[in-house]
Amino acid sequence: MEHLIRYGGEFSAELIARAEGAWLTTEGGRRILDFTSGQMCATLGHGHPAIIKALTEASGRVVHLFSGFLSRDVTELARELMATLPPPLARAMFLSTGGEANEAALRLAKLHTGGHEVLAFAGSWHGMTAGASSSTYSAGRRGYGPGMPGAMVLPTPNAYRCPIRHCRDRCDFTCLDVGMSLADVQSVGAPAAVIAEPILSSGGIVPLPPGYLARLKAACEARGMLLIVDEAQTALGRVGAMYAFAQHDVVPDILTLSKTLGGGLPLSATVTSAAIEEDAVAKGFLHFTSHVSDPLPAAVGRAVLQTVLGDDLPARAAVLGQRLRDGLVELQRRHEAVGDVRGQGLLLGVDLVADRETREPAPEYSTAVTERCLSLGLNVNIVKFPGFGSVLRIAPPLTVTEDEIDLALEILDRALTTTPAAP
Repeated sequence: MEHLIRYGGEFSAELIARAEGAWLTTEGGRRILDFTSGQMCATLGHGHPAIIKALTEASGRVVHLFSGFLSRDVTELARELMATLPPPLARAMFLSTGGEANEAALRLAKLHTGGHEVLAFAGSWHGMTAGASSSTYSAGRRGYGPGMPGAMVLPTPNAYRCPIRHCRDRCDFTCLDVGMSLADVQSVGAPAAVIAEPILSSGGIVPLPPGYLARLKAACEARGMLLIVDEAQTALGRVGAMYAFAQHDVVPDILTLSKTLGGGLPLSATVTSAAIEEDAVAKGFLHFTSHVSDPLPAAVGRAVLQTVLGDDLPARAAVLGQRLRDGLVELQRRHEAVGDVRGQGLLLGVDLVADRETREPAPEYSTAVTERCLSLGLNVNIVKFPGFGSVLRIAPPLTVTEDEIDLALEILDRALTTTPAAP
C-alpha cells in the first residue's frame, strides 16, 4: 500500500481475494457481507453469471475502438435502454463514469441554452471532473482553487435537518423557493441547468420529498433552464422502480446513469431528447473521450439491463427493501442512537445521533459502529460530511436474499449494542 496515493482517506487493511454475490472473501479467508454493492455499482451482486458471460463473449469480439466507430453492442444498448424510458428521452451517449456522464450533460445544457449558470444541492455529489466537481457540494471543495463560473447552491430538502431551520419532518418547499430566489439575485442572466439526485446519497440518503421534483422542474422551465437528473445510484431498480424520476411523475430534460448500469464495470450514459441533441450538434457539440462508446462495457450494460428486466429486480428491490427497512425501524425502536431511517427500496440510510431531540450527529460513534460491523463481517458505508449528520449508507445488491438481509440486521444490532457511545 505504500506505493498508492490515498484518494479518499486510509485504505482498509483487508485485501479482497474474491467476491461473489453479496459476499467478499479476504486473502485470509474471512467472509464479509457487502452491503455497499462495491461502490453501489454491483447491481446484480459480484460475479453474476450474466455479467461473466457478457464479458467472456464480448472480449472475444471487440474490446475497444476508435471513438468514431460503433459496435453492435453499443447501438443495441441504446435501443434497449430507450425502450425503458419515456419520451422525449430518445438519444444516449455511453461513457465510463458518472462524473463523465454529468460533464457531458452539463456541456449539452450549456450549449443548448447558451447559459452557464448551474444549480445543485448543498448535499450533492456529481463527480470529480471540472464541471461535475463544481456542482459537488458535499465534500472535496477546499484547496483546489475556484470552481466553474456560475455554479450556485440550493438548500438540500432534508426535513430531518432542515437547512433553513424551518421544517421538522415535513418539507413544505420553502427551502426551494428561498434557494431559487437567491439564485435569481446572483444570476447574471445566463441560466443553464439544475442538476439533482432523486435521493442525495453523499448528502446522507435524503430522498426528494413528494412533489419537490415537479416544483423544481417548473422552476427550471420558468427560467429557461434544463433539469438534469443524476440517477447514478437510483436507476435500474434499486429504489423499487426502474427509475426514481418516474416515482415523481417528472421527466428530466437530461438523464445521467452510471453505477447501476455497469454492474461493476465502468459504464455511464447521458440521455436526452432528439430536439436537444440535434440543437447541440448543430452548434458543434464536442465531447470526445478515449473510451466513449466502448464495446465491452456496453455488452455488460446490456446484460445488466436484460437481467434487471427479465428477473423483475425493481419489484424484488421493493419487497426486500421493505423487509430491510422494517428491520432497521425495529433497531430504531430499540437503540436510542438511531435517530432516523430513510430512503427507498434497497438504498437506505440510518442516521445516528448523540441526542434524538436535538438530532446532534454522532460521528465518532458512527465510525466505531461501522468498524465494529466490519469486524463482525458486515461492510456498510458511513457518510459523515460536516452538516449532513452521521449516516450509515446501506445498499445491498438487488440479488440479495432474505437470509442475508436478516443476517445483516443481526450484525448491525450487535454492533449497535456493543459499541460504547462517545463520552
